Amino acid sequence: MVATTAPMGRRERIWVFGGLMLAGLMSSLDATVLGTALPAIVGDLGGLDRIAWVSTAYVLATSVTVPLSGRLGDLFGRRPVLLTGLLGFLAGSAACGAAPSMTWLIVFRVVQGAAAGCLMSSMFALTGDLFEPRERAKYQGYSALIFAVSSIAGPLVGGFLTDHASWRWVFYVNMPLGLAATATTLVFLRLPRPEGRPRIDYLGIVLLGAAVTCFTLLTSWAGTRYAWDSPVVLSLAAGAAVLSAVWVLAERTAAEPVVPPRLFLDRSFGVACAVAAVGGATGFGLATYLPMFFQVVGGVDATRSGLLLLPMMTALVAAAMGAGRRIHRTGRYHRLPAASMAVSMAGVALLATMDAGTGLAAAGCYMAVLGFGAGLSQQVVMLIAQDAAPRRDLGAASSGVFAARMLGTAAGMAVFGSIVANRFAEEIVRRLPGGGVPAYSDAVRPEVLATLPGPVQDAVAAAFAEAFSGLFVAALPVLAAGLAAALLLRDVPLGSRGR
Repeated sequence: MVATTAPMGRRERIWVFGGLMLAGLMSSLDATVLGTALPAIVGDLGGLDRIAWVSTAYVLATSVTVPLSGRLGDLFGRRPVLLTGLLGFLAGSAACGAAPSMTWLIVFRVVQGAAAGCLMSSMFALTGDLFEPRERAKYQGYSALIFAVSSIAGPLVGGFLTDHASWRWVFYVNMPLGLAATATTLVFLRLPRPEGRPRIDYLGIVLLGAAVTCFTLLTSWAGTRYAWDSPVVLSLAAGAAVLSAVWVLAERTAAEPVVPPRLFLDRSFGVACAVAAVGGATGFGLATYLPMFFQVVGGVDATRSGLLLLPMMTALVAAAMGAGRRIHRTGRYHRLPAASMAVSMAGVALLATMDAGTGLAAAGCYMAVLGFGAGLSQQVVMLIAQDAAPRRDLGAASSGVFAARMLGTAAGMAVFGSIVANRFAEEIVRRLPGGGVPAYSDAVRPEVLATLPGPVQDAVAAAFAEAFSGLFVAALPVLAAGLAAALLLRDVPLGSRGR
């Protein structure tokens, strides 16, 4: 049994929430700030053949620890899990900044990623602990800011620090944010430890960690490092499927399962996970490739292409905060996930019409529609899961939905990336039948594209526009599936389940 929440004044709760925002910003910014620094890192440390692992190691460790740390917070208390994440992230950041070789940098990125999983799961679960359901809706909407800020500011900050200081400051910049969040936690966060002696589901942890590892490597390597039908990819797919099935069976008999099966007895939790996965794939998954469209088709530079995502992220934040305020006022949320999927479908359909002649203003409007749709459900699904879960499972429910969004994003990036690459290969051959066909890996690099003859550049731009049109069309049935799931959500007023 879990002890009731310790009485904390509003001032203390606001301070703690501010510290959580700093911790969330630090971990999400670290996932986006590194891209512009990678060339400098390779130039200093070498290891070009392992450079992809600098990002993959972080994502892999985060994907594994998010669901595990959420449950550990339920069993041992949020404060120790949050402090472990903060101190681990600070130590990992300092070590990454001082890394003497590429091998050690990758090792330290694993430490950072594991700590980031603790931070993200604690952020959402603690928001559920600190605020009552309706008030929670408003504060969950604020947390959408950190993801929008990190996606836009990350590449800019990384480029500035690399150019004017050193790539090592990309990691050292985490220190003041982490220290401030740690101090806030130590001074203001006072929650009781759960009662009773916790029983850890070691088998569930191992099985889930192995399944998530296989799935993450599958989405990272399929269609890029290895072909989709290669033995490595097929083995990873089989491993993820088998391990997931065994894990589900093991959880049914575990005393304290990592993700309690009882959560799925409430239809709302399953719907929240499904909508979160679809939203991750079609929102963040598609957003990853939009800068590439503007660079190759529109001819803009890398910095400007990132800034062109601003309309999408602004609309996402506005929708998330507006949805949170509406729920805070009315206590109703059941229509928002369906509206999110429907509006996102409209945005994706508009994006599918883009070609080389589409103006930046029109493209910005199309992206704003997609961003607004994504924002309507981004934080709402977390509220739905938390409201459906017993208080003793709040951390598991929160991290379960967040993990579903992460895995959906990873799957979307892998599948959509393969669609673009394959469609581009078909279109460029059709448009340049006489030869001089550039490889996909070269065509996406602006410095290589700029050296090609003018007619070849035009053909590449047209082929990419056609490939991206196919990408957006492929996203429509995914969103339709999300809409079908969202329509299953029952009209249950927030906070009426009597937890």
